[in-house]
Amino acid sequence: MDTTKFAQETTMSKPKIAIVIGSTRQNRFGDKPAAWIAEIAREHGELDIEIVDLRDHPLPFFDEVGSSLYVPSQSEEAQRWQKKVAGFDGFIFTTAEYNRGPTAVLKNALDYAYTEWNRKPAAFVGYGGVGGARAIEQLRLHAVELQMAPTRNAVHVAWGDFIQIMQQGKKLEEFEHLRQAAVTMLDELVWWAKVLKAARENDAKMAQAA
Repeated sequence: MDTTKFAQETTMSKPKIAIVIGSTRQNRFGDKPAAWIAEIAREHGELDIEIVDLRDHPLPFFDEVGSSLYVPSQSEEAQRWQKKVAGFDGFIFTTAEYNRGPTAVLKNALDYAYTEWNRKPAAFVGYGGVGGARAIEQLRLHAVELQMAPTRNAVHVAWGDFIQIMQQGKKLEEFEHLRQAAVTMLDELVWWAKVLKAARENDAKMAQAA
């Protein structure tokens, strides 16, 4: 196989990345980091970005016979969600931290798909008391179980920055250290998204040729 030709063919289109807003609460903060990281990602220039709002996917709490890995989901909303997830090459999840873990609605959304997550990278933007660090650590474990590739680097909007934004009118754009963290994370996400996209496309071609 001509690997040079294959690399050229598979890297022509930009990886499509979903920025998933991991909260549905009425007074959520998640819109702000989602819009902020989307703008930086678009400036980065190597990714096709779409914001995905879980409010637009009102999944019931998981009540299927089993994981969609083993049996098809009966819920029409779950089927719609799985189709949506399948269309992306990677993900950036924004998450608050509730009681040292991620939001229930985000965990539920992860549970409602399986193969659609496989062999795709996952990056994270957390916010809260310790920048959502403990929630992100749990999400990394979930991502591994879903056969995703979680990035090492993340963005953590720590409590001091969070309070300045929520109570003092500051904007995420004013925090240079957060922007630097975002660029580092995106550099890593781009690498994984391109490599895994090429690998999945190669697997598909090999399966067709078999």
